[in-house]
Amino acid sequence: MNPRIITQSLGSNPLATAVIGGNAPFNWYEAAPGDPESWRNRVESVRSTMPGDWLAKLSPAFQASGKAKARLEAAGGGQGVVVTTGQQPGLFGGPIYTLSKALSALALADALQRITGVPVAPVFWAATDDTDFKEASSTVVATTGGAQLLRIDHPETLGRTMASMPLGDVSTQLEALTQAAGSTVDRGPLDLLERFYTTDQTVGSAYVAFLREVFEPLGIAVIDASHAATRAAARPVLAEALKKSAEVASRIAARNREIEAAGFATQVQDVPGLSLVFSSASGGRKRVPIKAAAKHEVSDEMGPNVLLRPVIERAILPTATYVGGPAEIAYFAQISPIADTLGVSRPTIVPRWSCMIIEPHIERILEKLYLLPEDLRDPHEVETRVARSHVPKVVLEELEATRALIDQRLDALTDAVAQADSGINAALTGGLRANLTRRLDRFERRLIAGAKKRHADIMLEIATARGALYPFGKHQERAINFVPLLARYGLALRDDMRTEADRHAAQLVGADAVSETSPEAVAVRGQS
Repeated sequence: MNPRIITQSLGSNPLATAVIGGNAPFNWYEAAPGDPESWRNRVESVRSTMPGDWLAKLSPAFQASGKAKARLEAAGGGQGVVVTTGQQPGLFGGPIYTLSKALSALALADALQRITGVPVAPVFWAATDDTDFKEASSTVVATTGGAQLLRIDHPETLGRTMASMPLGDVSTQLEALTQAAGSTVDRGPLDLLERFYTTDQTVGSAYVAFLREVFEPLGIAVIDASHAATRAAARPVLAEALKKSAEVASRIAARNREIEAAGFATQVQDVPGLSLVFSSASGGRKRVPIKAAAKHEVSDEMGPNVLLRPVIERAILPTATYVGGPAEIAYFAQISPIADTLGVSRPTIVPRWSCMIIEPHIERILEKLYLLPEDLRDPHEVETRVARSHVPKVVLEELEATRALIDQRLDALTDAVAQADSGINAALTGGLRANLTRRLDRFERRLIAGAKKRHADIMLEIATARGALYPFGKHQERAINFVPLLARYGLALRDDMRTEADRHAAQLVGADAVSETSPEAVAVRGQS
């Protein structure tokens, strides 16, 4: 039996929600097409204005093979475009949204290819130039009784890019992930982790090598942001960003004020006095000060910050659109003034597909306890509710009767004290009421705690379900590692996810999800 895939709205970020709903100021974003004809125009505009040698320059950074190479080459040479998405490294491939992002880009690339007849390649941008070791060093697996956090230590000082941070020995963490996978129908993803997550790798290189193998059969190419070819292609934009750093900062500050005046929070906080270009020349990765920016020559140790990255991507790739999550959609509002100042075409963003995966054993727990997945968001509410339902009804009735009786008698006592002019402050009877209420509440909590102990098996099931759907209070997609799921359910899970992503893509392009023209057929035509 396969898991149930639930397509969900991205939500959570007010600005992203406004953008998706069409309620954000139009000048903040490069408008995403909404129907086949406008998508055809968008694709043709991007294709015709991109230098034909972009793939020749970036090919070493892709190191693509198989189906990924075929689709990439079909789109190269001025023949087609790409749809991009991306993520900074996550341990052992990262959470489910690494996979759902990649499938979103694939589905949209397929949909655009069908309606335009132009080769469209899906591309995953692996941001190995990121320095966030905290995020890159951990992942979460679902186990019986709850979620388990797997974390590695940093063998070198923090501040290094993930491309240069040694991975170290992760065999203990990998063994824990393998055990969490349990009985498998496809050991392939686990074998790939054992192959690439070795002591001679960096955090970034292991991530890139693993994703390339996982995504290649799907035709998704992975570009390494830290590769020399990527950095070389980005140099002209970096040079312009240094040269115009003061103007860029002024334009960003103005946009941030607009965002805040509209009632939204800026996703990426402004740091006065610093450019959008990072430099690792002095060891740590630091942003170049605006005062010194004009004097800096672009070097291999330089790279973009999060706001400059999409502009560089649009400059070096024929990107029809980027597929992103709520945080990315929100910070794209800050990107258009950067692109305009640097003379780069504005990048476009569309919402990615989002999902929740409910495995059969979790489904059975939900059905048994009459729960909805969202009931498990609160860390304690379900346990308390279920335990309370196992306290004898007569006990709960007597407890409520006692509360009512105490309230009644305290009301009478308060009135009597007031009428007798006893000199006692009314606050004293109020304090007595509060004291007795606290004691009754404490008694009720002990009743519920006792029920939890007596029904530990049910509490274990609830913890198991919560660990799978809302681990550590996070949405499943943002925490749970996708590899054990692929190992347990194989291609069936991936294909079911892809079907849902296809439906999402069809809505984005305003077309039917099914077409007689296959992406493979278009790719072959593109190569002829």
